[in-house]
Amino acid sequence: MAWVRAGDYEVALEDGTVVCRNAAGRRLKSVPSKLADDPAVVGLRQLTEWLERHERTCLADVERWMVRSLAVPTAVVARVWPDPAWQGVLRDLVVSADDGAAVGFLRDADPERGIGLVDLDGDTVRVTPDRIRIPHPVLLEDLEDLREFAAELGVEQRAGQLYREVWLRPADLAADTTHVDDYAGGKFDQLRFLFGRATSLGYQVRGGQAVCPVTEDGHTVEARVWLGDFDPYESTETGALSWTSAEGRVLSAPEVGPVAWSEGMRMAAALYAGRSTENQEDAA
Repeated sequence: MAWVRAGDYEVALEDGTVVCRNAAGRRLKSVPSKLADDPAVVGLRQLTEWLERHERTCLADVERWMVRSLAVPTAVVARVWPDPAWQGVLRDLVVSADDGAAVGFLRDADPERGIGLVDLDGDTVRVTPDRIRIPHPVLLEDLEDLREFAAELGVEQRAGQLYREVWLRPADLAADTTHVDDYAGGKFDQLRFLFGRATSLGYQVRGGQAVCPVTEDGHTVEARVWLGDFDPYESTETGALSWTSAEGRVLSAPEVGPVAWSEGMRMAAALYAGRSTENQEDAA
């Protein structure tokens, strides 16, 4: 932490907060109001805002890599690893070599020594693949075992890979199924509340539908849930979940990949969870 002169005081950045001390070196409980417009204080606060945006960007990028199970060049991971924001998001994610030969919890990335992993036997190993993948949890065959092992290691994942809710497509689902009603019928007092919930969860809203695009095996699929396209102050309820191709063709269940299926169900469940339960209980 470096102290910077601000009038008769000194200020610094500590854990994302601007702190201040007087000329005698005594830490103050807060930054004096008269320093609010001091260039040093303004600069540190702007830096704090930038760091927060940077952390959100890193998290969003890594989550996109995970949802798409993208192959990421090892050199890129090693290059960004020294950055605390990147390292905080990447550390302890379950990764695999592009060919699936090595799987473990990511603990280090170095341009010379490669990727450091804690493997599934608890050993620390070094591997040097050209690319790694951050698998979506629905693609991890031993997900429950990995969750237990992560708890033993005290793993905390900012990207929420292992503890992300997943849904598997039922094996007995009819081949001509084109929609799922599990989370349909969630009542909202006003359409704008449901729109607001969809956008706050990070989903697109187009043509009265919440949309979650997923790129899987090189193809983009859109999971869609009907919300409504009428007066935003009128009541509404969540509709059925369906999936479409990039061209807008409705897909049958066997045409939907495991990641697109899981992410679509996750969206539908999250929207349904915000329903007006009090009104529903009264109606019952």
